[in-house]
Amino acid sequence: MLNDSPSLPKVKNSLTQKILLGNEPSAELIAILTIYFVQGILALSRLAVSFFLKDELRLSPVQMSAIVGISTIPWMIKPLYGFISDSLPLFGYHRKPYIVLSGIIGCISWVSLGTVVHTSSTATIMILLSSLSVAISDVIVDSIVVERARIESEAKIGSLQSLCWGSSAIGGLCIAYFSGLLLEYFTTRTVFLITALFPLIISSVAWLIAEQPINKDTKKSNNTKHQIGQLIQALSQKAIWLPTAFIFIWHATPNAESAFFYFTTNELHFEPEFLGRVRLVTSFASLVGVWAFQRYFKTIPFRVMFTWGIFISTALGMTTLLLVTHTNRLLGIDDHWFSLGDSLIITVIGQVVFMPVLVLATKLCPPGIEATFFALIMSIFNLGGTVSYGFGAIIMKWLGITENQFDSLWLLIIITNCSSLIPILFIKWLPDAKIDIGNSQPLINDVISP
Repeated sequence: MLNDSPSLPKVKNSLTQKILLGNEPSAELIAILTIYFVQGILALSRLAVSFFLKDELRLSPVQMSAIVGISTIPWMIKPLYGFISDSLPLFGYHRKPYIVLSGIIGCISWVSLGTVVHTSSTATIMILLSSLSVAISDVIVDSIVVERARIESEAKIGSLQSLCWGSSAIGGLCIAYFSGLLLEYFTTRTVFLITALFPLIISSVAWLIAEQPINKDTKKSNNTKHQIGQLIQALSQKAIWLPTAFIFIWHATPNAESAFFYFTTNELHFEPEFLGRVRLVTSFASLVGVWAFQRYFKTIPFRVMFTWGIFISTALGMTTLLLVTHTNRLLGIDDHWFSLGDSLIITVIGQVVFMPVLVLATKLCPPGIEATFFALIMSIFNLGGTVSYGFGAIIMKWLGITENQFDSLWLLIIITNCSSLIPILFIKWLPDAKIDIGNSQPLINDVISP
């Protein structure tokens, strides 16, 4: 037995290597994974925000949809944070102080929501700041990961990004159910105060990131100007801006999310605990969707993948009509079970369809400005989300849908689902290529049919 004891550290190291996908454990890696994990945990307050706007501030579905749309604005200007971080160091560093600052902003915004916010205008500002906090930390930590990934060996390529995404997904999965359960025992303001603790974790671990202080001879401003020039040159290429425009159109079609939330809570009387259960199911379903994409669909050409994905998602979205019209009850299916099953299937398909967006965005990035250009494409994607909520609010107003009036909700669902077919008209804007994850070559030289 004594002879076997020296092998125990080797076994532990081997297990650690497998868990970390071959990455060496370090204080910096722990800090990076912690930041992604906390970003996932911040979903804790998502349901609380919805109930706060609905029950405490007495806002209508249209007003809630507008505020949710506004809160996505910080995600539409993500490249700006990268430019500021590159050009304007704080205390001699380009990364760590900005992560610390993002955590402080997040903490202040959640504490304010938990204490002094009593109007829709101040709530909008604080929700916007909380979104800004996560957007800044996301961009900065993404840039760090991109820098580290550039020196990965061929055997480990993509392992760090997968590890980071997994950390965020696990954080979201861990907190999904509790986001509803806490509201059964605490007020929304208490949940906000609990949430305020997590951004401070981001600030505290930022100093574990290995970053050399800059010297006076470093000319980051010139690098930024060069990056801007490269971005303009890239966006002038038809093979890049056409697929980017498609991504925007795909995400900009109107949605009925806010109206459906009011319907499930006011009409179906779903409790926060059950809604937390739904979030747990959808979080798990997202992981299943990613696995399914990696296992079965990643080699399908872009156009085929998006076409079938859009058609299937639209058809499944129409099943919500069964719940809205209470047809599920006639079929002997309880509202709760129908909602759980429907959410599970729709989320899996939605995640399978979303994954090609990430792959396409990655493959469109020109060499040398990968991180900045990826942030730009994701900003355009998020801009589409803001437009989507805006269109949804306009249609809700037009149909007369309020917090207690859902007679036209069935029509809203039909309109929003049918509108999701619009991107099919622009499917030829996508490259007629396969989704080959192992190939990091950009698609800027691919021929795209007009």
